[in-house]
Amino acid sequence: MKPKTFQDLIEEVHEKGICQECGGCVSFCSSADYNIISFVEGYSYPVYIEKDKCLECGICYYICPQTHILDDDLNQTFKFLEYNSMPLGFFEEIYSCQAVDEDFLKYGTDGGVVNSILNYLLEKKLVDKAVVSKTAAPFSRESMFADNKDDLIKASGAILDISPQLEQIEKFSTYTHSIQKLNHYKFKKLAVVGTPCQIYTIRCMQNLGVIPSQNIEVCLGLFCYENFLFEKLQIHKFEKDFNTKFADIVKINVKEDLVFRLKNNKEIHISFDRLDDYMRKPCNACNDFTNIYADLSFGGLSSPDKYTTVIPRTKKGQKIFENIINDKIIKCLELDVPRKNKMKDLITKFSHSKIKRKEDFMKNLK
Repeated sequence: MKPKTFQDLIEEVHEKGICQECGGCVSFCSSADYNIISFVEGYSYPVYIEKDKCLECGICYYICPQTHILDDDLNQTFKFLEYNSMPLGFFEEIYSCQAVDEDFLKYGTDGGVVNSILNYLLEKKLVDKAVVSKTAAPFSRESMFADNKDDLIKASGAILDISPQLEQIEKFSTYTHSIQKLNHYKFKKLAVVGTPCQIYTIRCMQNLGVIPSQNIEVCLGLFCYENFLFEKLQIHKFEKDFNTKFADIVKINVKEDLVFRLKNNKEIHISFDRLDDYMRKPCNACNDFTNIYADLSFGGLSSPDKYTTVIPRTKKGQKIFENIINDKIIKCLELDVPRKNKMKDLITKFSHSKIKRKEDFMKNLK
C-alpha cells in the first residue's frame, strides 16, 4: 500500500474542514529544514511550499489529530480505554487548587496554578523554557516562550488595553499556533501548555521518536470545549448579540459558561450554545475535553472562583504535583467524597457533550 503523504492530509482533513491547525505536521516534518509545508496565512491550514521536495515519509499523516493512526499506542501508554467509559481519561485523583504566590493568583485566569507549576519547573532547572500563550486582545492569543516569572505574568493576560490591537488584528482567535515553533529550541528542555489536539500531536511524535519531541519534558493540558475564530467584521455582530464592547473586556474565563469580566468589574455569562457562530469549525471534530494525554490537566470548571481544577495523569505529572504541594507552591481545598463526585459529574457532563457533538458533526460531514 502506498504510504500516506501530506497530500492525503489535504484531501482527508483539510478539504473536509477539520484541520485543527495544531502545527504538528509543520513542526515535525522530516523535511522541515527545506520548508516543504508551512502556514502561509494566519488561522488557515498549512500548505505545500515545495511539494516536489517532499520525502513522502508519512510522518505528518501519522501525527495528525484527525487521522488517529497512533490512538491504540497512546491509549495503552496513558491507560485509556474509550470516552464513553472514561470520559475524563485515566486519573486517580482530582483536586481544586490555588497559587500561594499572590502575583500568580492575581493575574491568573483561575487559581494561577499552571503558572505556579511552570515557575517551579523553571526555577528548579527542570526545564529551560515554557511554551505558553499571551492575550493580544479578547479572543486573540499568540504563543511565546517564557523563562522567568515576569514572562509568565505577562502571558497571563489578566489586564488588557486592546484599543491598538483592535485596529491591527484582522482575524481574532483564542487558538494559538505554538507547536511549530518548537523546532527553534531543539536543544532545550521544554514545558508545553496546550490544547488537546496540540498535546496529542506531541505525544504522537514522542511515540515515533521524532525530533524535537524528545526535548519536551512536561505537557500541561488545558480543558478545552471549543476555541473561537472570527474576522474583524464580526465584532459588531458580537457586540450587538451580547450587548458589550470588545474594548471593555479585560478577562475571559471558562466555567460552566463563558465569563467576561469588564472594566467596570461587571461579569457577563454566556452559554456555549449561543457562541456557535464564533466557534472554530474543526473544534466540532474533537472529542477530548479534559486533555487525556497530558501529564497534568487543568481547567476552571467544577472549582470555585480563584481555584483551578487539577488532574494529574502520569507518574511524572503526579510527582511534579506532589513536589509543589510539599514545597507549598500551591494549596488545595479539602474535598470530601460527595464534593469530588460533584466535580467529576460536572466535568463528565461537558465531556459527554463534546463527545456527542463530534458524533453528530462527523455523521453530517460531507
